[in-house]
Amino acid sequence: MAYKIDNAIVKKDRTGKLTLIDPEGHFQDEDAFIAIKSDDLITIQLLINSILNNDFKSWRELGVIPDSEPVKTLLPRLGYSREDIAKLLKGF
Repeated sequence: MAYKIDNAIVKKDRTGKLTLIDPEGHFQDEDAFIAIKSDDLITIQLLINSILNNDFKSWRELGVIPDSEPVKTLLPRLGYSREDIAKLLKGF
């Protein structure tokens, strides 16, 4: 079961004007948006999918994670290899 977060692109031009690029129309009736870097969004989606597929034992074994550590390091710390991450990415 793959979990997908609805997303669109917020593009900023040279003058600072923001444009919402939302070809699927997920946000046509929304008044407020949150911007997240693309690679962070993908990481969040992968983490959600790994949580859904994990028995949580690995999560408990992580212990305390420093606030300064990027969220991207969680998947390797959970024991996911590049091949595992590639399989998760194919679910999108």
